[in-house]
Amino acid sequence: MVNLWRAARRSISTVDDYIQAVQYGGNTYTVPQVGPVQTMPGQARERVPADFVGYATMAATNGVLFACLSVRQDVFSAVRFQWQRLMNGRPSELFGTTELRSLEEPWTGGTTQDLLTRMIQDADLAGNSYWTLDQVTGDLVRLRPDWVEIIAEPIMLRGGRLGWRRLGYLYTEPDSDPVALLADEVAHFAPKPDPLASFRGMSWMTPLLRDARNDNLMSAHKQALFENRATPNVIVAFDREVKPDSLAKFQARMDAEHKGPRNAGKTMYVGGGADVTVVGSNMQELDFTKVQGAGETRIAAAAGVPPVIVGLSEGLAAATYSNYSQARRRFADGTMHPLWANAAGSLARLVRTSGTAASSAVRLWYDARGVPFLREDRKDAAEILASQAQTIRTLIDAGFTADSVRRAVDAEDWSLLEHTGLFSVQLQPPGTIPGAATDPGTRALMAALAARLQPPTAPGLGLPAPDASSDQE
Repeated sequence: MVNLWRAARRSISTVDDYIQAVQYGGNTYTVPQVGPVQTMPGQARERVPADFVGYATMAATNGVLFACLSVRQDVFSAVRFQWQRLMNGRPSELFGTTELRSLEEPWTGGTTQDLLTRMIQDADLAGNSYWTLDQVTGDLVRLRPDWVEIIAEPIMLRGGRLGWRRLGYLYTEPDSDPVALLADEVAHFAPKPDPLASFRGMSWMTPLLRDARNDNLMSAHKQALFENRATPNVIVAFDREVKPDSLAKFQARMDAEHKGPRNAGKTMYVGGGADVTVVGSNMQELDFTKVQGAGETRIAAAAGVPPVIVGLSEGLAAATYSNYSQARRRFADGTMHPLWANAAGSLARLVRTSGTAASSAVRLWYDARGVPFLREDRKDAAEILASQAQTIRTLIDAGFTADSVRRAVDAEDWSLLEHTGLFSVQLQPPGTIPGAATDPGTRALMAALAARLQPPTAPGLGLPAPDASSDQE
Protein backbone atom coordinates (compact mmCIF):
# COMPACT_ATOMS: atom_id res chain seq x y z
CA MET A 1 0.00 0.00 0.00
CA VAL A 2 1.10 3.53 -0.69
CA ASN A 3 2.19 5.63 2.25
CA LEU A 4 -0.26 8.52 2.22
CA TRP A 5 0.54 9.83 5.69
CA ARG A 6 1.88 13.14 4.42
CA ALA A 7 -0.90 13.46 1.88
CA ALA A 8 -3.42 13.09 4.70
CA ARG A 9 -2.37 16.43 6.21
CA ARG A 10 -5.00 19.04 5.44
CA SER A 11 -5.87 22.59 6.54
CA ILE A 12 -8.99 22.98 8.65
CA SER A 13 -11.95 24.98 7.38
CA THR A 14 -13.53 27.75 9.38
CA VAL A 15 -16.68 27.17 11.33
CA ASP A 16 -18.48 29.79 9.23
CA ASP A 17 -18.01 28.28 5.80
CA TYR A 18 -16.33 24.94 6.61
CA ILE A 19 -14.28 25.30 3.46
CA GLN A 20 -11.78 28.14 3.79
CA ALA A 21 -8.57 27.35 5.70
CA VAL A 22 -7.90 29.32 8.87
CA GLN A 23 -4.81 29.69 11.04
CA TYR A 24 -5.23 30.00 14.81
CA GLY A 25 -2.27 30.90 16.96
CA GLY A 26 0.14 29.55 14.36
CA ASN A 27 -1.50 26.10 14.41
CA THR A 28 -3.43 24.45 11.59
CA TYR A 29 -6.68 22.58 12.23
CA THR A 30 -8.58 20.31 9.89
CA VAL A 31 -12.11 19.16 9.34
CA PRO A 32 -13.18 15.55 8.68
CA GLN A 33 -13.19 14.51 5.06
CA VAL A 34 -16.53 13.41 3.65
CA GLY A 35 -16.68 9.63 3.26
CA PRO A 36 -13.88 7.13 2.79
CA VAL A 37 -11.05 8.07 0.43
CA GLN A 38 -10.61 5.62 -2.45
CA THR A 39 -6.98 4.51 -2.66
CA MET A 40 -6.98 1.08 -4.32
CA PRO A 41 -9.57 -0.85 -6.33
CA GLY A 42 -12.11 -2.25 -3.89
CA GLN A 43 -10.58 -0.54 -0.84
CA ALA A 44 -10.82 2.83 0.87
CA ARG A 45 -9.30 4.62 3.85
CA GLU A 46 -10.82 6.80 6.54
CA ARG A 47 -8.13 9.10 7.85
CA VAL A 48 -8.33 10.93 11.11
CA PRO A 49 -8.10 14.70 10.45
CA ALA A 50 -4.59 15.94 11.09
CA ASP A 51 -5.61 18.31 13.86
CA PHE A 52 -4.31 16.37 16.85
CA VAL A 53 -1.26 18.60 17.41
CA GLY A 54 -3.30 21.76 16.88
CA TYR A 55 -6.03 20.72 19.29
CA ALA A 56 -3.47 19.71 21.91
CA THR A 57 -1.77 23.10 21.61
CA MET A 58 -5.09 24.93 21.77
CA ALA A 59 -6.10 23.03 24.93
CA ALA A 60 -2.74 23.81 26.53
CA THR A 61 -3.17 27.54 25.89
CA ASN A 62 -6.86 27.89 26.82
CA GLY A 63 -7.71 27.71 30.50
CA VAL A 64 -11.37 26.79 30.05
CA LEU A 65 -10.62 23.94 27.64
CA PHE A 66 -7.86 22.64 29.88
CA ALA A 67 -10.15 22.71 32.92
CA CYS A 68 -12.88 20.77 31.11
CA LEU A 69 -10.37 18.21 29.83
CA SER A 70 -8.90 17.79 33.32
CA VAL A 71 -12.28 17.18 34.96
CA ARG A 72 -13.19 14.59 32.33
CA GLN A 73 -9.84 12.82 32.73
CA ASP A 74 -9.91 12.79 36.54
CA VAL A 75 -13.38 11.25 36.81
CA PHE A 76 -13.09 8.93 33.79
CA SER A 77 -9.84 7.37 35.04
CA ALA A 78 -11.20 6.57 38.53
CA VAL A 79 -13.01 3.31 37.66
CA ARG A 80 -11.65 -0.21 37.28
CA PHE A 81 -12.69 -3.11 35.10
CA GLN A 82 -14.50 -6.28 36.20
CA TRP A 83 -16.44 -9.14 34.66
CA GLN A 84 -20.21 -8.93 34.99
CA ARG A 85 -22.61 -11.84 34.86
CA LEU A 86 -25.77 -11.58 32.79
CA MET A 87 -28.68 -13.40 34.42
CA ASN A 88 -31.50 -13.90 31.91
CA GLY A 89 -30.10 -11.00 29.91
CA ARG A 90 -29.97 -8.61 32.89
CA PRO A 91 -26.72 -7.32 34.47
CA SER A 92 -25.88 -9.04 37.74
CA GLU A 93 -22.84 -9.41 40.03
CA LEU A 94 -19.30 -8.19 39.31
CA PHE A 95 -16.23 -10.38 39.80
CA GLY A 96 -12.58 -10.43 38.82
CA THR A 97 -10.20 -13.00 37.36
CA THR A 98 -6.55 -13.12 36.36
CA GLU A 99 -7.53 -12.41 32.75
CA LEU A 100 -8.02 -8.75 33.75
CA ARG A 101 -4.33 -8.33 34.53
CA SER A 102 -3.71 -6.79 31.10
CA LEU A 103 -6.07 -3.95 32.07
CA GLU A 104 -4.87 -3.63 35.66
CA GLU A 105 -1.22 -3.37 34.51
CA PRO A 106 -1.45 -2.49 30.80
CA TRP A 107 2.32 -2.03 30.53
CA THR A 108 5.28 -2.21 32.86
CA GLY A 109 4.68 0.32 35.60
CA GLY A 110 1.30 1.30 34.16
CA THR A 111 -2.07 1.26 35.90
CA THR A 112 -5.70 1.21 34.86
CA GLN A 113 -5.82 4.93 35.60
CA ASP A 114 -2.91 5.56 33.20
CA LEU A 115 -4.68 3.59 30.50
CA LEU A 116 -8.00 5.40 30.92
CA THR A 117 -6.34 8.82 31.08
CA ARG A 118 -4.65 8.20 27.74
CA MET A 119 -7.86 6.85 26.22
CA ILE A 120 -10.00 9.85 27.11
CA GLN A 121 -7.21 12.27 26.20
CA ASP A 122 -6.90 10.86 22.67
CA ALA A 123 -10.69 10.71 22.29
CA ASP A 124 -11.11 14.32 23.44
CA LEU A 125 -8.40 15.74 21.19
CA ALA A 126 -8.66 13.51 18.12
CA GLY A 127 -12.05 11.85 18.53
CA ASN A 128 -10.42 8.40 18.45
CA SER A 129 -8.24 6.23 20.67
CA TYR A 130 -6.54 3.12 19.25
CA TRP A 131 -4.93 0.29 21.24
CA THR A 132 -3.45 -3.07 20.37
CA LEU A 133 -1.60 -5.88 22.15
CA ASP A 134 2.13 -6.52 21.99
CA GLN A 135 2.17 -10.19 21.04
CA VAL A 136 5.55 -10.69 22.76
CA THR A 137 5.00 -9.10 26.18
CA GLY A 138 1.21 -8.92 26.25
CA ASP A 139 1.35 -5.18 27.01
CA LEU A 140 -1.17 -2.75 25.57
CA VAL A 141 0.28 -0.42 22.94
CA ARG A 142 -1.12 3.03 22.22
CA LEU A 143 -1.41 4.03 18.56
CA ARG A 144 -1.16 7.76 18.07
CA PRO A 145 -4.54 8.65 16.57
CA ASP A 146 -3.34 11.01 13.85
CA TRP A 147 -1.10 8.26 12.42
CA VAL A 148 -3.90 5.71 12.03
CA GLU A 149 -5.98 5.06 8.92
CA ILE A 150 -9.06 2.84 8.83
CA ILE A 151 -9.10 0.44 5.88
CA ALA A 152 -12.56 -0.40 4.52
CA GLU A 153 -14.05 -2.22 1.56
CA PRO A 154 -17.43 -1.66 -0.08
CA ILE A 155 -20.40 -3.89 0.62
CA MET A 156 -21.86 -4.84 -2.74
CA LEU A 157 -25.50 -5.80 -3.21
CA ARG A 158 -27.28 -6.32 -6.55
CA GLY A 159 -24.52 -4.62 -8.43
CA GLY A 160 -24.45 -1.51 -6.22
CA ARG A 161 -22.50 -0.35 -3.16
CA LEU A 162 -24.45 -0.67 0.09
CA GLY A 163 -21.93 0.87 2.45
CA TRP A 164 -18.56 -0.05 3.86
CA ARG A 165 -17.08 -2.94 5.82
CA ARG A 166 -14.12 -2.37 8.13
CA LEU A 167 -11.13 -4.57 7.22
CA GLY A 168 -8.46 -3.26 9.56
CA TYR A 169 -6.14 -0.41 10.40
CA LEU A 170 -2.94 1.00 8.92
CA TYR A 171 -0.53 2.61 11.38
CA THR A 172 2.24 4.72 9.87
CA GLU A 173 4.77 6.64 11.90
CA PRO A 174 6.79 9.33 10.09
CA ASP A 175 9.85 7.94 8.28
CA SER A 176 8.66 4.38 8.95
CA ASP A 177 6.94 1.65 6.99
CA PRO A 178 3.20 1.18 7.59
CA VAL A 179 2.00 -1.59 9.89
CA ALA A 180 -1.25 -3.33 8.97
CA LEU A 181 -3.52 -4.57 11.77
CA LEU A 182 -6.67 -6.63 11.48
CA ALA A 183 -9.95 -5.26 12.79
CA ASP A 184 -10.03 -7.68 15.73
CA GLU A 185 -6.48 -6.71 16.75
CA VAL A 186 -7.34 -3.10 17.59
CA ALA A 187 -9.52 -1.63 20.33
CA HIS A 188 -11.07 1.48 18.78
CA PHE A 189 -12.62 3.93 21.27
CA ALA A 190 -14.63 6.62 19.45
CA PRO A 191 -17.35 7.99 21.78
CA LYS A 192 -18.47 10.78 19.40
CA PRO A 193 -19.09 9.38 15.89
CA ASP A 194 -18.14 11.59 12.99
CA PRO A 195 -21.35 12.26 11.00
CA LEU A 196 -19.31 12.43 7.79
CA ALA A 197 -17.59 9.07 8.22
CA SER A 198 -18.53 5.44 8.76
CA PHE A 199 -16.14 4.34 11.52
CA ARG A 200 -14.04 7.18 12.90
CA GLY A 201 -14.95 9.51 15.74
CA MET A 202 -14.95 13.29 16.05
CA SER A 203 -13.50 15.46 18.78
CA TRP A 204 -16.06 17.42 20.78
CA MET A 205 -13.68 20.38 20.43
CA THR A 206 -14.33 20.66 16.67
CA PRO A 207 -17.50 22.80 16.98
CA LEU A 208 -15.73 25.02 19.53
CA LEU A 209 -12.95 26.43 17.37
CA ARG A 210 -14.61 29.83 17.12
CA ASP A 211 -15.56 29.92 20.82
CA ALA A 212 -12.07 28.91 21.93
CA ARG A 213 -10.52 31.43 19.58
CA ASN A 214 -12.81 34.20 20.87
CA ASP A 215 -12.06 33.25 24.47
CA ASN A 216 -8.31 33.54 23.84
CA LEU A 217 -8.78 36.85 22.04
CA MET A 218 -10.77 38.23 24.95
CA SER A 219 -8.08 37.10 27.36
CA ALA A 220 -5.45 38.79 25.20
CA HIS A 221 -7.61 41.91 24.99
CA LYS A 222 -7.98 42.03 28.76
CA GLN A 223 -4.25 41.57 29.29
CA ALA A 224 -3.38 44.25 26.76
CA LEU A 225 -5.92 46.63 28.29
CA PHE A 226 -4.26 46.33 31.69
CA GLU A 227 -0.78 46.61 30.22
CA ASN A 228 -1.79 49.86 28.53
CA ARG A 229 -3.24 51.35 31.73
CA ALA A 230 -6.84 50.60 30.74
CA THR A 231 -7.09 53.65 28.45
CA PRO A 232 -10.65 53.99 27.04
CA ASN A 233 -11.59 53.51 23.39
CA VAL A 234 -11.94 56.67 21.34
CA ILE A 235 -13.28 58.02 18.04
CA VAL A 236 -11.15 60.54 16.14
CA ALA A 237 -12.86 63.17 13.92
CA PHE A 238 -11.01 65.58 11.59
CA ASP A 239 -11.73 69.08 10.36
CA ARG A 240 -12.86 69.66 6.82
CA GLU A 241 -9.55 71.27 5.97
CA VAL A 242 -7.67 68.01 6.45
CA LYS A 243 -6.65 66.65 3.07
CA PRO A 244 -7.55 63.04 2.10
CA ASP A 245 -3.89 62.10 1.73
CA SER A 246 -3.13 63.28 5.23
CA LEU A 247 -6.20 61.48 6.55
CA ALA A 248 -5.16 58.26 4.84
CA LYS A 249 -1.66 58.47 6.28
CA PHE A 250 -3.00 59.15 9.75
CA GLN A 251 -5.44 56.27 9.47
CA ALA A 252 -2.74 53.84 8.38
CA ARG A 253 -0.53 54.90 11.26
CA MET A 254 -3.49 54.74 13.62
CA ASP A 255 -4.33 51.18 12.59
CA ALA A 256 -0.73 50.08 12.85
CA GLU A 257 -0.33 51.42 16.37
CA HIS A 258 -3.78 50.94 17.88
CA LYS A 259 -5.68 48.21 16.03
CA GLY A 260 -5.98 44.67 17.39
CA PRO A 261 -6.23 43.15 20.87
CA ARG A 262 -2.54 43.72 21.63
CA ASN A 263 -3.04 47.49 21.28
CA ALA A 264 -6.32 47.67 23.17
CA GLY A 265 -6.49 50.75 25.35
CA LYS A 266 -3.14 52.09 24.24
CA THR A 267 -2.69 55.82 24.78
CA MET A 268 -3.13 57.84 21.57
CA TYR A 269 -1.52 61.18 20.70
CA VAL A 270 -3.02 63.40 17.99
CA GLY A 271 -2.10 66.77 16.49
CA GLY A 272 -4.21 69.74 15.54
CA GLY A 273 -7.36 69.28 13.55
CA ALA A 274 -8.36 66.02 15.27
CA ASP A 275 -11.29 65.68 17.66
CA VAL A 276 -11.14 62.69 20.04
CA THR A 277 -14.38 61.27 21.49
CA VAL A 278 -14.44 58.60 24.22
CA VAL A 279 -16.82 55.69 23.49
CA GLY A 280 -15.92 53.39 26.36
CA SER A 281 -14.36 54.03 29.74
CA ASN A 282 -14.00 50.63 31.37
CA MET A 283 -14.59 46.91 30.91
CA GLN A 284 -17.87 47.05 32.81
CA GLU A 285 -19.43 49.15 30.08
CA LEU A 286 -18.25 46.56 27.56
CA ASP A 287 -20.05 43.89 29.61
CA PHE A 288 -16.81 41.97 29.34
CA THR A 289 -17.46 39.45 32.10
CA LYS A 290 -20.87 38.45 30.75
CA VAL A 291 -19.61 38.04 27.19
CA GLN A 292 -16.61 35.97 28.22
CA GLY A 293 -18.70 33.94 30.67
CA ALA A 294 -21.15 33.00 27.92
CA GLY A 295 -18.29 31.66 25.81
CA GLU A 296 -16.98 29.63 28.73
CA THR A 297 -20.41 28.09 29.27
CA ARG A 298 -20.62 27.05 25.62
CA ILE A 299 -17.26 25.29 25.91
CA ALA A 300 -18.33 23.48 29.09
CA ALA A 301 -21.62 22.44 27.49
CA ALA A 302 -19.83 20.88 24.52
CA ALA A 303 -17.54 19.01 26.93
CA GLY A 304 -20.56 17.63 28.78
CA VAL A 305 -19.36 19.17 32.04
CA PRO A 306 -21.72 21.46 34.02
CA PRO A 307 -20.05 24.86 34.55
CA VAL A 308 -20.45 24.59 38.31
CA ILE A 309 -18.37 21.38 38.29
CA VAL A 310 -15.54 23.15 36.48
CA GLY A 311 -15.90 26.22 38.70
CA LEU A 312 -16.67 28.73 35.94
CA SER A 313 -17.96 32.11 37.07
CA GLU A 314 -21.20 32.06 35.05
CA GLY A 315 -21.98 28.56 36.26
CA LEU A 316 -21.49 29.56 39.90
CA ALA A 317 -23.74 32.59 39.41
CA ALA A 318 -26.55 30.49 37.92
CA ALA A 319 -26.12 27.41 40.11
CA THR A 320 -24.23 27.73 43.36
CA TYR A 321 -22.64 24.86 45.25
CA SER A 322 -25.93 24.34 47.08
CA ASN A 323 -27.18 22.35 44.07
CA TYR A 324 -23.78 20.96 43.17
CA SER A 325 -25.18 17.48 43.76
CA GLN A 326 -27.64 17.78 40.87
CA ALA A 327 -24.89 19.01 38.55
CA ARG A 328 -22.61 16.18 39.65
CA ARG A 329 -25.31 13.62 38.97
CA ARG A 330 -25.94 15.11 35.52
CA PHE A 331 -22.22 14.85 34.74
CA ALA A 332 -21.96 11.28 36.01
CA ASP A 333 -25.16 9.93 34.41
CA GLY A 334 -25.10 11.91 31.17
CA THR A 335 -21.37 12.05 30.40
CA MET A 336 -19.27 9.59 32.39
CA HIS A 337 -21.40 6.43 32.41
CA PRO A 338 -21.80 6.34 28.60
CA LEU A 339 -18.04 6.86 28.23
CA TRP A 340 -17.24 4.07 30.70
CA ALA A 341 -19.61 1.66 28.97
CA ASN A 342 -18.10 2.48 25.57
CA ALA A 343 -14.56 2.04 26.87
CA ALA A 344 -15.39 -1.37 28.38
CA GLY A 345 -16.95 -2.56 25.15
CA SER A 346 -13.97 -1.33 23.12
CA LEU A 347 -11.31 -2.94 25.33
CA ALA A 348 -13.19 -6.25 25.53
CA ARG A 349 -11.73 -7.09 22.11
CA LEU A 350 -8.21 -7.25 23.59
CA VAL A 351 -8.92 -9.13 26.83
CA ARG A 352 -8.11 -12.83 26.66
CA THR A 353 -10.87 -14.84 28.37
CA SER A 354 -10.89 -18.42 29.59
CA GLY A 355 -12.72 -20.52 32.14
CA THR A 356 -15.58 -18.77 33.90
CA ALA A 357 -15.08 -15.48 32.09
CA ALA A 358 -15.35 -17.19 28.71
CA SER A 359 -19.07 -17.79 29.17
CA SER A 360 -21.41 -16.01 26.79
CA ALA A 361 -23.33 -14.80 29.87
CA VAL A 362 -20.37 -12.66 31.00
CA ARG A 363 -19.22 -9.28 29.70
CA LEU A 364 -16.40 -6.86 30.45
CA TRP A 365 -17.76 -3.97 32.46
CA TYR A 366 -16.64 -1.10 34.69
CA ASP A 367 -16.80 -0.94 38.46
CA ALA A 368 -17.59 2.57 39.70
CA ARG A 369 -18.25 1.62 43.32
CA GLY A 370 -14.91 2.99 44.48
CA VAL A 371 -15.14 6.35 42.71
CA PRO A 372 -15.20 9.13 45.36
CA PHE A 373 -17.02 11.41 42.93
CA LEU A 374 -20.02 9.03 43.05
CA ARG A 375 -20.28 8.50 46.82
CA GLU A 376 -23.68 10.16 47.03
CA ASP A 377 -24.90 7.86 44.28
CA ARG A 378 -23.84 4.89 46.41
CA LYS A 379 -25.98 6.26 49.24
CA ASP A 380 -28.96 6.56 46.92
CA ALA A 381 -28.36 3.01 45.66
CA ALA A 382 -28.34 1.70 49.24
CA GLU A 383 -31.65 3.44 49.94
CA ILE A 384 -33.16 1.92 46.80
CA LEU A 385 -32.00 -1.57 47.85
CA ALA A 386 -33.50 -1.06 51.32
CA SER A 387 -36.82 -0.06 49.75
CA GLN A 388 -36.75 -3.10 47.45
CA ALA A 389 -36.00 -5.38 50.40
CA GLN A 390 -39.04 -4.04 52.25
CA THR A 391 -41.17 -4.59 49.13
CA ILE A 392 -39.94 -8.18 48.82
CA ARG A 393 -40.75 -8.87 52.48
CA THR A 394 -44.24 -7.44 52.12
CA LEU A 395 -45.04 -9.45 48.98
CA ILE A 396 -43.76 -12.72 50.43
CA ASP A 397 -45.81 -12.17 53.61
CA ALA A 398 -48.82 -11.59 51.36
CA GLY A 399 -48.45 -15.12 49.98
CA PHE A 400 -46.55 -14.61 46.70
CA THR A 401 -43.78 -17.04 45.79
CA ALA A 402 -40.25 -15.88 46.56
CA ASP A 403 -38.99 -16.52 43.01
CA SER A 404 -41.82 -14.57 41.37
CA VAL A 405 -41.31 -11.71 43.83
CA ARG A 406 -37.62 -11.51 42.93
CA ARG A 407 -38.35 -11.50 39.21
CA ALA A 408 -41.14 -8.91 39.57
CA VAL A 409 -38.98 -6.54 41.61
CA ASP A 410 -36.02 -6.89 39.23
CA ALA A 411 -38.15 -6.31 36.13
CA GLU A 412 -40.48 -3.80 37.84
CA ASP A 413 -43.38 -5.79 36.39
CA TRP A 414 -46.13 -6.81 38.83
CA SER A 415 -47.68 -9.18 36.28
CA LEU A 416 -44.86 -11.64 37.04
CA LEU A 417 -46.13 -12.23 40.58
CA GLU A 418 -47.46 -15.72 41.34
CA HIS A 419 -49.54 -16.42 44.44
CA THR A 420 -49.25 -19.59 46.54
CA GLY A 421 -52.91 -19.60 47.59
CA LEU A 422 -51.75 -19.22 51.19
CA PHE A 423 -52.04 -16.04 53.20
CA SER A 424 -50.41 -14.52 56.21
CA VAL A 425 -51.55 -15.94 59.57
CA GLN A 426 -53.03 -12.55 60.45
CA LEU A 427 -55.67 -13.13 57.73
CA GLN A 428 -56.75 -16.59 59.03
CA PRO A 429 -59.20 -17.40 61.83
CA PRO A 430 -57.44 -18.58 65.03
CA GLY A 431 -56.69 -22.31 64.99
CA THR A 432 -57.07 -22.60 61.21
CA ILE A 433 -54.74 -25.00 59.48
CA PRO A 434 -53.98 -24.04 55.84
CA GLY A 435 -55.77 -26.45 53.50
CA ALA A 436 -58.19 -27.76 56.16
CA ALA A 437 -61.21 -26.05 54.62
CA THR A 438 -60.87 -28.17 51.48
CA ASP A 439 -60.52 -31.52 53.27
CA PRO A 440 -63.85 -32.93 54.76
CA GLY A 441 -62.04 -35.52 56.89
CA THR A 442 -59.83 -32.88 58.42
CA ARG A 443 -62.85 -30.68 59.13
CA ALA A 444 -64.65 -33.53 60.96
CA LEU A 445 -61.55 -34.29 63.03
CA MET A 446 -61.15 -30.64 63.98
CA ALA A 447 -64.84 -30.45 65.02
CA ALA A 448 -64.51 -33.54 67.25
CA LEU A 449 -61.38 -32.18 68.90
CA ALA A 450 -63.10 -28.84 69.52
CA ALA A 451 -66.08 -30.59 71.17
CA ARG A 452 -63.83 -32.54 73.56
CA LEU A 453 -61.73 -29.48 74.44
CA GLN A 454 -64.78 -27.27 75.17
CA PRO A 455 -67.19 -28.98 77.73
CA PRO A 456 -70.84 -27.81 77.86
CA THR A 457 -71.76 -24.95 80.17
CA ALA A 458 -74.18 -25.12 83.11
CA PRO A 459 -77.74 -24.10 82.17
CA GLY A 460 -78.52 -20.44 82.80
CA LEU A 461 -75.21 -19.65 84.48
CA GLY A 462 -72.74 -19.66 81.63
CA LEU A 463 -70.42 -21.81 83.80
CA PRO A 464 -68.98 -25.24 83.05
CA ALA A 465 -71.16 -28.13 84.21
CA PRO A 466 -69.95 -29.92 87.38
CA ASP A 467 -67.88 -33.05 86.94
CA ALA A 468 -70.08 -35.98 88.00
CA SER A 469 -67.14 -38.21 88.76
CA SER A 470 -65.78 -35.79 91.35
CA ASP A 471 -69.16 -35.81 93.22
CA GLN A 472 -69.21 -39.57 93.44
CA GLU A 473 -65.80 -39.52 95.00
